[in-house]
Amino acid sequence: MTLRRLQVLLTGTSSDAHTWNLMYLQLALEEADHDVTNLGPCVPDDLLTEACVRFRPDALVISSVNGHGHADAARAAAAVRCDSRHDALPIIVGGLLGTAGDPNADHAPALEAAGVTAVLEKGDLPELMRLLAEIRAAAARKLEGVR
Repeated sequence: MTLRRLQVLLTGTSSDAHTWNLMYLQLALEEADHDVTNLGPCVPDDLLTEACVRFRPDALVISSVNGHGHADAARAAAAVRCDSRHDALPIIVGGLLGTAGDPNADHAPALEAAGVTAVLEKGDLPELMRLLAEIRAAAARKLEGVR
């Protein structure tokens, strides 16, 4: 089975101006042998959807640090899902998704309803890497089946 590099589109949410989280993730993903296009912070939904069309990523990773990720990422995922070309695109959201109490409590159902594939807890880089390894293996199996 041939494992090819995944094309990962990395972005912050529209209201999140933090950049260090995105730089850290980019470096970690590149170290794991993925190709990363980092759109940076404060990415509007229309720019994100255009980037999905342009770059045709194998996975979309949305990172939030400001606590508004639950609303921003749900809106962004729904916008991406409006284009049927992205029906199968894995969308992974993680970081600080809320601001009250447990910041990630109860946000997963709404995010999943908007089209998010996986919702990760703050700091769960090992789970992100595991998910991307699964996506990579599935892509390799699909490629082998085509041959």
